[in-house]
Amino acid sequence: MGRTVAASIEQQSDLELAGIWTRGGDLDAIVDAADVTIDFSLPEGSVEVLAAVVRHKKPLVCGVSGMDDAQMLMLDQAATQVPVVFDRNMSLGIAVLQRTVRDAAASLGLDFDIVISETHHVHKKDAPSGTALKLGEAIADSRGETGTGTVRFEVERRGEVPGDHQVVMSSPTERLTFAHSVTTRQVFADGALRAARWAVHQAPGRYRMRDVLFGN
Repeated sequence: MGRTVAASIEQQSDLELAGIWTRGGDLDAIVDAADVTIDFSLPEGSVEVLAAVVRHKKPLVCGVSGMDDAQMLMLDQAATQVPVVFDRNMSLGIAVLQRTVRDAAASLGLDFDIVISETHHVHKKDAPSGTALKLGEAIADSRGETGTGTVRFEVERRGEVPGDHQVVMSSPTERLTFAHSVTTRQVFADGALRAARWAVHQAPGRYRMRDVLFGN
C-alpha cells in the first residue's frame, strides 16, 4: 500500500510526498518534515510510527489491521495528543455501508438474523477481516449488544480478490442484502488521502472514516 499511496500523492496538485519510511530508516526526519503521516505498515511498525507522531506532534492516518490490545492502547494514548484517524478500512464506500447497516439493524431489531460474508485474497492472514469485524461491531452496538453480538461471519479466501463484503439481514418473511466490492486497492489510498486532508485541521482525538465523511 505504501507505493500506491506514494504514487497517488504524486498525482495530486495539493499534496507533496515528504518521504517513505522503511525499517531502519530515519523515521523522525520523515515525520518531522511532513504535515501528516499515513501508516499502512504492520502492527510492529505502527508502534514506532505512533511514538514518532507524538514526539513531533503530527496528525496520523492509520490503516493497519491486526493490532493487539496493547498496540490499540498506544493508539488511544497517542490520540490524546494528536489527531489520529484509525480505520480498518479506508474505503469511502465501506464508511457509507457501515452507517447504512447500523441504521438498518437498529430499525429492524433482534427479530432479524444477520450474517456478514467476506471474501479476500489467499494472502490475507486475519479472518474474519478487520472490515467484517468493524461492520459487525457497528451492527451489534446499534442493537445494544457487545463486541459483534449475535452477528455471524462467513469467511472465504480465494485468488487475488481485493475485498468483497456482504451483509444479509433476514427474518422468516423477508431478506435484505447490502454489498460492497473493491476492484482495486487504489480505493484505500484514495480514502487515506481524503482522511489526511481532513486530519490536519482537527484537534487531538481518535477518529474514523465515518468522521471524515459525516462528521460524527
